[in-house]
Amino acid sequence: MTAWGPTDIGNGQWRFALWAPDRDSVSLEIEDEEIWPMDPADDGWFRVDAKVSEGSHYRFRLAPDLAVPDPASRRQSGGIHGWSVVTAQPAYDAGWMGRPWEEAVIYELHVGLCGGFAGVADRLAGLAAIGVTAIELMPVNAFSGARNWGYDGVLPFAPAEAYGSPAELRALVEAAHDLGLMIFLDVVYNHFGPDGNYLGAYAQPFFHPERHTPWGGAIAVDRPQVAAFFRENALMWLHDYGFDGLRFDAVHAIGDDAFLDALAHDLRAATPGRHIHLMLENERNDAERLGPGRYNAQWNDDFHNVIHVLLTSERDAYYEDFAERPAERLARCLAEGFIYQGDPSPHQQGKHRGTPSAHLPPSAFISFLQNHDQTGNRAMGERLTSLTSPERLKAATVLLLLMPQIPLLFMGEESGATSPFLFFTDFHDELADAVREGRRREFKGFTAFASEEARAHIPDPNAPATFDMARVVEGPDAAEWRSFYKTLLTLRHQVIVPGIAGAHALEATVLSGSAVQAVWRLGDGRLLSILLNLGELAVEGSRREQPIFAVGTPGGSASCAVWIDLP
Repeated sequence: MTAWGPTDIGNGQWRFALWAPDRDSVSLEIEDEEIWPMDPADDGWFRVDAKVSEGSHYRFRLAPDLAVPDPASRRQSGGIHGWSVVTAQPAYDAGWMGRPWEEAVIYELHVGLCGGFAGVADRLAGLAAIGVTAIELMPVNAFSGARNWGYDGVLPFAPAEAYGSPAELRALVEAAHDLGLMIFLDVVYNHFGPDGNYLGAYAQPFFHPERHTPWGGAIAVDRPQVAAFFRENALMWLHDYGFDGLRFDAVHAIGDDAFLDALAHDLRAATPGRHIHLMLENERNDAERLGPGRYNAQWNDDFHNVIHVLLTSERDAYYEDFAERPAERLARCLAEGFIYQGDPSPHQQGKHRGTPSAHLPPSAFISFLQNHDQTGNRAMGERLTSLTSPERLKAATVLLLLMPQIPLLFMGEESGATSPFLFFTDFHDELADAVREGRRREFKGFTAFASEEARAHIPDPNAPATFDMARVVEGPDAAEWRSFYKTLLTLRHQVIVPGIAGAHALEATVLSGSAVQAVWRLGDGRLLSILLNLGELAVEGSRREQPIFAVGTPGGSASCAVWIDLP
């Protein structure tokens, strides 16, 4: 099968290809040079070999009034509507083989808010110093305008010009590895953004219009050409840039398990000997997608949602599914991974969600108190520092960082940031109006934004001020928070990580409406016990001797205590 994107075939020749099954003819257009008619081939492909130099600007001419960038462009000049750039892709030097999954402490960040690829590189040493072992970049592929929260990309192979060049992205990956940090990338294979997606103009079979998603017709990953597009994209990030893993956004919107399973198999087969980690976001809580040879872990929204209810008492929208008996639900999460394992969802009118997960190890679940979705999808982008007390937040953080599930931190958590993180875009004209109004309509179901007047105060995603507000501003007690995180992560690496492989939950007991005690048998035989109380009244747990770490009095209000038994 033809590869997507230009291929260096030697002697100054590059092979260009475009899958355009809706077109009878396609030409390759080189800026300030001749136009090359492309040869039609089987299955809707057009190809041509042309003598060009690296750095040449090119695009595909579909009609006298329509020229489009390469959907597999490795670099753009002039934005997503501009020219694609012929770019060599040197193979990653695999001197660094990665780190085991059990060692992962993931830190999610937005490249644009950190000053581009070079700005992220400047922050790595500080993150490594507190115990972070993996950086996860929100999507970096090309999008409309100069700023975007990451999930409106349209050219999956091209790093956004606003963030830096492909070489600067490779330098960031190398800088992470030099510090012993893994580096992951969030990729979006379930939809394209609303501006700059030209595929419908020449490759309508790329989509299934009869299968509705929130972004339009579902992407036709069951077609070999489309599946190859995303497989080659994933392999590019792993092979050419040296990323240690990928997080696949909202795979429930892809709706094709065969594609997901084949993708995981192909990526692992293509990266022998390296620690490559594959992570899912999957609203379906599908345990079958997790395990050896498939995906390492799933983002566990269930953990976030129930902890959020306990910390804030919010019950609107999807928090409705966790508002009743939250301590009981948290206990199930700690013991079995997912809370929803085929249970009916009140928020989804009784629709059943999830599959049994108790057989999976704790490391199959990535847990978090905050992330880009759960903060950015709030109307005002508030962080937990603005929504709960420091004592309760610290207690929840102890649970997050000292239990055997894999922890994820969101940028700014480690410094007690109080600045909001808001959904932001850089659209214009009618599209900007539609996005602004659509954003505000999303919150009709929230009590605080039931009125049109209240929704009018939700920040305009397209305003530069909304992007500026999302920059991390450290809290007044940033040094104290950093010390807190460093102490916990040092303890995690010394005491918890050696026992994560082979760990399993023994029990999780509800002690009150806001308190739970969970016990795990670690892989080396030790017992790990954590007692969390986010309520006002003290509870009596089963352990009273000196814990290895505690905030508050064990069992007391806003407390979390951790014990380890030697085997």
